[in-house]
Amino acid sequence: MRIAVFDTHPYDERALSEANANGAHQLEFFEERLHDKTVELAAGFDAVCPFVNCRLTEHVLQRLAELGVRLVALRAAGFNGIDIAAAERAGIVVARVPAYSPEAVAEHAFALLLTLVRKTHRAYNRVREQNFSLDNLEGFTLHGKTYGSLGAGRIGQCAMRIARGFGCKLIAYDPYENPATAAEIGFEYASLERVLAEADVISLHLPLTEQSHHIINAAALAQTRCGVILINTSRGGLIDTPALIEALKSGQVGGVGLDVYEMEEGVFFHDLSDRPLQDDQLARLMTFPNVLITSHQGFLTREALNAIAQTTLASASAFERGAEVINRVRLG
Repeated sequence: MRIAVFDTHPYDERALSEANANGAHQLEFFEERLHDKTVELAAGFDAVCPFVNCRLTEHVLQRLAELGVRLVALRAAGFNGIDIAAAERAGIVVARVPAYSPEAVAEHAFALLLTLVRKTHRAYNRVREQNFSLDNLEGFTLHGKTYGSLGAGRIGQCAMRIARGFGCKLIAYDPYENPATAAEIGFEYASLERVLAEADVISLHLPLTEQSHHIINAAALAQTRCGVILINTSRGGLIDTPALIEALKSGQVGGVGLDVYEMEEGVFFHDLSDRPLQDDQLARLMTFPNVLITSHQGFLTREALNAIAQTTLASASAFERGAEVINRVRLG
């Protein structure tokens, strides 16, 4: 199968090429994201392999079908950038990678959290300038604190296991409860309101849906403990950014670690160091000393990349031989 891989970086090419070592598929890599201006690059291919910031609208999917593309093998879990109904109408199968390495994302969430609560990023910069003062570097211990997870799926569960190791009390909100899992890990299901009110740390591990969009908004932030730490390694659209900025200014939020951002498309994954940042909200967030932002790198471990590549190509192989595509995305 000929596969056009879009929004490609060196780490994508390495992982996919290694997973395709047997030469089962013909891979061609494009740096461009897949959208209405680049869809013609898919001419002559049987499948396309987009990433999270590609935009497969009804127009793009119709054109892909006209070009002979029969499969969209998304190398990510979230598929909100793809019009699934339009894909079905066009006769295109959409597959995703529902789980690759939940540990990678959960561990990155704690990298952000520990950096914030112990201020190691500020200490690192001081020491490099031969400033060994400890003034204003006071943090707090996680032991004994209440860790609230919004979402108790695979990544949320991994994060709570880590938090349990630090001696945290665990509470979680999830629309779909699994009492057996809660008992095994040692967390308690709670309402959204209770998590907001009781947690010292709130970590987001929800998919982005109509119901979860801006689940962290001005009203939600007003319910949190003063000085709460907020971590988001899930989807940028879970947080209302203007409301977050106001909560940071007032001190209601004591620290924020973001690996995702609602308007990250065209910014994250790119080197913009030679030009002014055009996003005023992102620029404002970056002025706060208690805000730590990484560029959607939670998935970026060798293990996770290899798992993503293997699952993506396994979907392509199954589709090619007419077998069931296990990770197919369907309406409903």
